[in-house]
Amino acid sequence: MYKIVRKKELNPTVTLMDIEAPLIAKKAEPGQFIILRVNEDGERIPLTVADYDREKGTITIIFQIVGGTTELLNHKKEGEYIQDFVGPLGKATETEGLKKVAVVGGGVGCAIAYPVAKKLHDCGCEVHSIVGFRNKDLVILEDEFKAASNVMKIMTDDGSYGTKGLVTDALKELIEAGNQYDEVIAIGPVIMMKFVCKLTKEYNVKTIVSMNPIMIDGTGMCGGCRLTVGGETKFACVDGPDFDGHLVDFDESLERGSMYREFEAKKREEVCNLFKGV
Repeated sequence: MYKIVRKKELNPTVTLMDIEAPLIAKKAEPGQFIILRVNEDGERIPLTVADYDREKGTITIIFQIVGGTTELLNHKKEGEYIQDFVGPLGKATETEGLKKVAVVGGGVGCAIAYPVAKKLHDCGCEVHSIVGFRNKDLVILEDEFKAASNVMKIMTDDGSYGTKGLVTDALKELIEAGNQYDEVIAIGPVIMMKFVCKLTKEYNVKTIVSMNPIMIDGTGMCGGCRLTVGGETKFACVDGPDFDGHLVDFDESLERGSMYREFEAKKREEVCNLFKGV
């Protein structure tokens, strides 16, 4: 059992939790993920390590409430426990030798992008962060990104905060202003990563994306997280989650990712009904 030592609502649909897991905190690195079960009968879900504190022995997770399990997890309170919490899994994001990087985050994907930006900044890399949200109410981790960035741009679809437009607009502007990046690291909705990669390919800028498809066992045995990268089948849980974005078949990933959307919505509604009146 793993204790929830802190819980914070970042926006109406996104929650942060610090989980007491000293063995995982000892080894976790940006880009890796954990798999948890809320209770003994629950399903396994992957969540990226949003941060870690080796001294306190805690792992920070940030999740969006989209299905039954995340709804159930969100009903847990500080001081309560999660049944299983396994990790760190996957390969850490490679940051060694990078001198100047643009980190692009979209929506809740910013929770994955932030620890990468933080580590790069701590290593002396010049970090330009671009984060995008639908509107002002959904903005998360603004102060954290500012502390880890030499340049930061906030984009919103409706212009209610920061600059109106897409993350690709800001990235194009920075590239055309003469910034020469060793890499662009893009993390967010698949459609966002697809168009970031389409842009950076025009400018011949290496781009890494974090792919978080459907996962079950997290060890590469089930095949649920398979992707096509450079014409080859890869498994996000063991070969990634980071991949060369210019080689990823995003259209295939988009199609597979939408398979259970209706089911997730139904399960979330069922869990919500269980808690009504409680």
